[in-house]
Amino acid sequence: MPEVLSTFRLHLGDAAPDFTLPDAAGSIVSRADCAGPAGLLVIFVCNHCPFVVHLADALGTFAREIAEQGVGTVAINSNDAEKYTQDAAGHMPAFADQHGWGFPYLIDASQQTALAYGAACTPDFFLFDAAGKLAYAGQFDDTRPRSGRPVHGGDLREAVRRLGSGEDPMPRPYPSSGCSIKWKPGNQPDWWNAGA
Repeated sequence: MPEVLSTFRLHLGDAAPDFTLPDAAGSIVSRADCAGPAGLLVIFVCNHCPFVVHLADALGTFAREIAEQGVGTVAINSNDAEKYTQDAAGHMPAFADQHGWGFPYLIDASQQTALAYGAACTPDFFLFDAAGKLAYAGQFDDTRPRSGRPVHGGDLREAVRRLGSGEDPMPRPYPSSGCSIKWKPGNQPDWWNAGA
């Protein structure tokens, strides 16, 4: 299970790239549809990645907690579903239901949204403030599959706390880590081919 780190292609204060993507039922959802009055958490995920599965239940709970603070959540699946059939749209609703995901779970078939965000792995987390500016990009917490430690969401929880209190963002967050996004042939970004 090779571990890939987030690229940090977006920097603090950068605007959230827009997107308009379908869910598994074909309903079209935009970034604005997902955002809450206090901000938006964008998570790049898939169904089969052990790192996502490790956090999946906690993500459902966490999203409900931050919704009460005015922060919306959206999950985006950018994997090549033809090659990785477990990540196909038909499997997404059951996965979301199993883990209590009450937020939109969208399909980035072109992979252009993942490229715009600089997403590198699943899961990869991007927290934006009420103005749509990046306030945090980093890991959910320091647990990993088979670590034996309970998932706690401490890093992202602290980022949301700072967002709500108006404090400065975390200065050097630890990057997200997980399975690489499964790029379609020809879609690999330049940094990926360079071994980033």
